Amino acid sequence: MWEAIRANRRRSTWLMLAMGAVLIALGASIGILAASWARQPTVDDQLLGALLGSVLAIAVWLGSWLYTAADGDGMVLRSVGARRIAKQDHPRLWNIVEEMSIAAGLKNMPAIYVVDSSAPNAFAVGHTPEKSSVAFTSTLLRTLNRDELQGVAAHEIGHILNEDIRFMTQAAVLVGGVELLSQFLIRLGPLGGSGRRISGGGGGGGKRGGGAAPLMAIAFLVAILSPLAIRMLYYACSRTREYLADASAARLTRYPDGLASALEKIAAYQLTSPPIEVNSAVAPLYIVNPLERMQLSGISSTHPPTDSRVKILRAMGGGAGYVDYEAALKKVEGERLRLPELELAARTGERLRSRAADPNQDPLEDPVSRAHTALELIDGLAGYTTLLCLCGLRVKTPPESDAKHIGCPRCGRALDVPSTAAEKTAQPVALPAAVEVAGTLRYARAASDWEAFSCSCGQTIQLGAGYPLDYTICAKCDRRIEIA
Repeated sequence: MWEAIRANRRRSTWLMLAMGAVLIALGASIGILAASWARQPTVDDQLLGALLGSVLAIAVWLGSWLYTAADGDGMVLRSVGARRIAKQDHPRLWNIVEEMSIAAGLKNMPAIYVVDSSAPNAFAVGHTPEKSSVAFTSTLLRTLNRDELQGVAAHEIGHILNEDIRFMTQAAVLVGGVELLSQFLIRLGPLGGSGRRISGGGGGGGKRGGGAAPLMAIAFLVAILSPLAIRMLYYACSRTREYLADASAARLTRYPDGLASALEKIAAYQLTSPPIEVNSAVAPLYIVNPLERMQLSGISSTHPPTDSRVKILRAMGGGAGYVDYEAALKKVEGERLRLPELELAARTGERLRSRAADPNQDPLEDPVSRAHTALELIDGLAGYTTLLCLCGLRVKTPPESDAKHIGCPRCGRALDVPSTAAEKTAQPVALPAAVEVAGTLRYARAASDWEAFSCSCGQTIQLGAGYPLDYTICAKCDRRIEIA
């Protein structure tokens, strides 16, 4: 595996140099067309313009590299509307990323961002493992259980561990820059390179007019082909990286089925839901490219087919190490695709672990609880304040509201609206809890109106006004609770 990662890094260097060459060719083409603005352009004028354009392109290349090192990940995150969260915003997600960071041996835990999106997905960006970020969509948090979310987090941390993020972030910035310059050049061509201007000096001699036209035609052709060429280079580096990140995720979690199940859910959404708007330069960063709805393998695809990735993960048998992934890869893909020297990793192998602990121990395993938590996270990032009434109803107030008190729509209780940042971040008043007496759960009602309490398993139970029975059954753990 280590040889495979080193081979990927060497390949990344060559691909980045090739992408830089495309940028320089595009810069030379801009210089040629800029020189063609002259009334009677000569070949010498265009060659000088090509030289100046190449120098400008090199400066842009170096500038983009420096910008990427300084804030390239920030630019990508801002382009998708990602917002950074703290541990108290989503403790489960924070703990999962922290666990996987420790398992990967990262010195610093990646910053965690959430993207308010209707599609489940995730990606990682950064310049170094010490300066990296992982982003998850709100729908992913609502959709996946803990094992699946852990698999996705491990995949993205695999990209960080393998140092894929440096190249992919730089490449995303470079692709966007080339496309902008290409559009500028295509618009410049008809204005600066018109046949009227080139042929204006028809009798001017050997290097005038007709000699300049072929160079301008080549420059215009470069403007059209450069975005395609740089995208092909960009795509060429992505597919193998996804296999390596999947292998890393299986090793970090020791539960490849978690990632396999997550990939199935993400792919199923893409096949059954309307496409979302994503910048084409950012789309290859996602764990499943949101612009490749059919997930077919081809020269223009950035990711391997999702069904192949799932089959490999599910074919890993009783192990979760790199050797097991290599064997599963050969079994599914045959000799068509091999990761170089994947078996050079430690041959001791990593055994599979069992599924996560009993879901009853994690209230967020409940799909409704996951949805509520994700929704509250997004509302909190947007400035909404959530108030928990003793009747169990959650009431949200918009950030522009200046009310100090509001009435609960269900029971009419007056709720105090926090006005300071400290009050808004303070833990809400906990609901009363059922008490276990001689092996029996009991709860004493405080009022005849709406009220709520928590079961010993953490499930919230709401009792309506005039509740007629002297017991209730917890919907999560099925325990009987006596009501007094």
